[in-house]
Amino acid sequence: MRRDSLLRSTPFRLAIVFAGMVVMAFVATGVAVDQLLGWELRQRQDQAIRETYTVIANAYGDSDLTDLLETVETNVRATREAQRVFAVTDRNGRILRGNVGAIDVPEGWSDIPGNVIGLAPELSYRIFLGVVDGHRLLVGTSRAELDSLQEILVSSLAWATLLVALIGIAGGAWLAHRARYRFAAVARTMNAVSQGQLSARIPLIGRGDDIDVLAQDINEALERLERTVEGMRQVSADVAHDLKTPLNRLRIAIDDALEKHRRGGTVVVELEEAAAEVDRINGTFEALLRISQIEAGSRRSRFVALEIDAVLASLVEIYRDVAEDAGDTLIFETHPASGPAIRGDRELLTQMFANLIENAIRHCPRGTSIRVAAVRAGPRIVVSVADDGPGIPEIERDKVFRRFYRLDKSRTSEGSGLGLSLVKAVADLHGAELSVEDGRPGTRIQIVFSAPWTGERAPARGTD
Repeated sequence: MRRDSLLRSTPFRLAIVFAGMVVMAFVATGVAVDQLLGWELRQRQDQAIRETYTVIANAYGDSDLTDLLETVETNVRATREAQRVFAVTDRNGRILRGNVGAIDVPEGWSDIPGNVIGLAPELSYRIFLGVVDGHRLLVGTSRAELDSLQEILVSSLAWATLLVALIGIAGGAWLAHRARYRFAAVARTMNAVSQGQLSARIPLIGRGDDIDVLAQDINEALERLERTVEGMRQVSADVAHDLKTPLNRLRIAIDDALEKHRRGGTVVVELEEAAAEVDRINGTFEALLRISQIEAGSRRSRFVALEIDAVLASLVEIYRDVAEDAGDTLIFETHPASGPAIRGDRELLTQMFANLIENAIRHCPRGTSIRVAAVRAGPRIVVSVADDGPGIPEIERDKVFRRFYRLDKSRTSEGSGLGLSLVKAVADLHGAELSVEDGRPGTRIQIVFSAPWTGERAPARGTD
């Protein structure tokens, strides 16, 4: 079975179905028009026959049979090819005047073939037979013209129906061809992606139709997939690069222990160094696993209503002494009366804010002032951690949240480069906007929670 078969394409089938519905509607309309037109023509024919009959009958108004017969004769002479029929018979049934050979019909209206009145049998007539002072008067009109008009109408409707069907099929084929071309582009793109070309995208026509919308959605999904795969590749490369040094140190510590052991010396120090390196490696992997769990959204079930200022006040109280030991000043600014509350995971938010505070303390020189603030800005809650240290170059602000990414000046300090990656994962889990700004001087990291909790007010202190 060919994937690109025209007859199996959805647009072509839809076009055929639509054309069939149009043809059915057209045929139904044609039948209705034919019936209505036929009825109208018959009414007019009957009216013309009735008027002619009245004129002829009025010629006998003064009981003059001669005038009646002359009027019939005049009408007979004016008739061509038996289009109209007239006859007058006496009381004995003998034809006195007319252009028919016999009158064998009942009184009133009749539809008869021609042989009933002595004419060709293939002809048909609409007649009216009445009695004028004992004489039978017949007036009729051939139905040939009426039948011819209806045949023309039916023939026209048949040709029009055929034309509509052909246009529908041709239109369906044209639409199917265009859709097949665009779907082929989708197939080519997906085939390229399946072969590893994650940068491939579906071309858009720009008309904003449903296929463009679908292609845009697929392109966005492919872009997310590319970012995810690229992130995985980057993480793999970063893990291999960043773990190489501690693994080398671990190997050196083990080699030193083995060498000392062969010489009969004690290896306690070397084993302690090896254990410390193992702990650091385990800590790196635990941080990676934690970030992956957070990004998977598995912690949303633990969301509760909590107040940001309470969480921050507790952290500032804990880290104030740490900052003083490092020669820094830690300041907390908030508006408790506003009660900035959100719905979130207290443990993760605590770790996120702690990472930001620790990051500022660790990478800023002595004498730095660190400010932690939580304020309400309309429907949003803005939390910021700012310092007046050396700051982060603008070109690197978008990179600091990548796993294992560290500024050149920070590579000599302790840390795995995963602290800010965890901050971003927690912010994304809570639907918050995370940004790095110029503190003028220093750096200002801002987290904006756009959906504050509107339920019951959370307790200022306590656990989940």
